[in-house]
Amino acid sequence: MEMCSHDLQGLFLQLGLLCEPLEMEEFASSHQLILGTKLSDAPYWSVSQRDFLLEALAHDSAWSNATDHLAIMLNKMV
Repeated sequence: MEMCSHDLQGLFLQLGLLCEPLEMEEFASSHQLILGTKLSDAPYWSVSQRDFLLEALAHDSAWSNATDHLAIMLNKMV
């Protein structure tokens, strides 16, 4: 049985990022997406983070809602 939560906080954990609400806001304010850039193409991801995001988005996985939320969050900060 999988115990990981597939919400935004769980996604931050999967990506190896700090996941408290203030830490997630700080990440978003310092890591924006340039208009037209796909979430997985952002230059600040490591190879493993990028691969995880590509997998989550390509296969409409349980993470797709959280990855969509993250993309919206990073676009709003621009």
